[in-house]
Amino acid sequence: MFAVEKKIAGWHIVLAVAALSIGSIFGPLQAIEHMGWNLYPALQAIGIQSYYQGLTLHGVLNALVWTTFFITGFLMYVMVKTLNFPLSKPGLSWAGFFIMVLGLVMAAVPLLLNQANVLYTMYPPLQGPWYYYLGLTLFVVGSWVCGWSMFITYFAWRKQNKDMTTPFMAFGAMITMVLWQICTLGIASEILVLILPWTFGLIGMDAQLARTLFWFTGHPLVYFWLLPAYVSWYGMMPKQSGGKLFSEPLARLAFWLFLLLSTPLGFHHQYMDPGVPAAWKFLHAVLTYAVFFPSMLTAFNVIASMEYGGRKRGGKGLFGWLLTLPWNEPSFTTQALAMMVFALGGVGGLINASYNINLVVHNTAWVPGHLHLTVGTGVTLTFMGILYWFVPHLTGNALWNKKFALVQAWLWFVGMLIFSRGMHWIGLLGAPRRTMLGVALGNYGTGEWRVPSLMTGIGGLILLVSVYMFVVEVAMTAWASKEKVEVEMPIAEPMHAETIPGWLTNWQPWLIGTIVLILVAYGPMLIQLISQAQLTSPGFKPW
Repeated sequence: MFAVEKKIAGWHIVLAVAALSIGSIFGPLQAIEHMGWNLYPALQAIGIQSYYQGLTLHGVLNALVWTTFFITGFLMYVMVKTLNFPLSKPGLSWAGFFIMVLGLVMAAVPLLLNQANVLYTMYPPLQGPWYYYLGLTLFVVGSWVCGWSMFITYFAWRKQNKDMTTPFMAFGAMITMVLWQICTLGIASEILVLILPWTFGLIGMDAQLARTLFWFTGHPLVYFWLLPAYVSWYGMMPKQSGGKLFSEPLARLAFWLFLLLSTPLGFHHQYMDPGVPAAWKFLHAVLTYAVFFPSMLTAFNVIASMEYGGRKRGGKGLFGWLLTLPWNEPSFTTQALAMMVFALGGVGGLINASYNINLVVHNTAWVPGHLHLTVGTGVTLTFMGILYWFVPHLTGNALWNKKFALVQAWLWFVGMLIFSRGMHWIGLLGAPRRTMLGVALGNYGTGEWRVPSLMTGIGGLILLVSVYMFVVEVAMTAWASKEKVEVEMPIAEPMHAETIPGWLTNWQPWLIGTIVLILVAYGPMLIQLISQAQLTSPGFKPW
């Protein structure tokens, strides 16, 4: 059963891991450059012409392509599996996949030709060629189409099961895709209305308006990355630990709150923008702190679920249950380590959201240090852990080498702690982000920047080893493992037979609330920015 869905999910995973394997080359190279080693003259022999070309490739392939291919494939399969209902329109899912591939190819060509070094945030007035932006647009549209296939399937299931509560993981998958459909309206508007006409020379650019539309999408993008990890942490890891989900209603509430609160807070990325009034920055700061609440609910609920599993396995005392968890299982261990690192990133997120402290860390190396704790580990390491059961499930092949996978997870954990500590430290010392720090070190002082720069480089090298261990593990499992197994999707049961309240199953008030809050938080400011737009700036290309 679900043979077509397995094939669709499998191809998404193949493209996701391929993007990660290529994009990950450039991240550690940047970390090594921070140590003062300029490797890019050697890389010019293979076509990499600048530090910023590598930085853009790293951001696009790792932050956008790896995550989106994984999420669309994984959530589609989770939904049909937990609904026990095949895709109603599998051709639509295939169409979405191929549109994403087409968009990826269109965007990859100018990146590889050193023509679109605008980084993944693609801030105007830096400008790439029109087909780079069109490629990114098609990539997003393809992910929308994959979401539409999921929605059609869900409606067909609901028609046949009118009185049944949606299974939790299918519910989480749907929330994530609805969030994605809403929040990407910002970047779609930026590209279609501003950037594409600008690249053709039809209009000038208003950088303030473009940046605002980008961050309409840019911060909720974090929750598009994160919520599939939460689907696993809530819905799968309690089962993997030998326990049960502590509270399913609380888990559903957390997902609703993420849908409600994740989009109307993008101005906290624009604290330094003079064109945004202080009142709107304050409102978005409050909403940013509000979205921390469902994360705290998650921490409580998931840890309680893990503790239940650990105590069922014989754990005693206040923390003895931790030692009895299945640390010898790569999928569990990888995700558990991701949770620990993500907790540190969450604390850093509160610092970023605090206006006065943000003035210190804004546009410094602190920010990518924070991003690598959250997306680079909380999300990516969780996705790796999921693949340690998902690839065997899709292929019927046993995981190639459990010890190898465990070493890979611990290396990532240790490497990221070193790397991110270095980035946070040097950011507090004033080192800028998006900048060749090796050059800055040579010009401004090898003293207090030296140790954190060294930590960044060492951590990056460890991460490089870890990511390619992961790629080898997945590839060998898919194509070289000789042992055949039947690995079932881990689906956690709730600890208590609780009735799900109607207000947690009714989509209408939550969707209305989401739209109203977005209109309140963005509507007046967007009207002002559009009415006062100065479409005058030409495009700039640094080389």
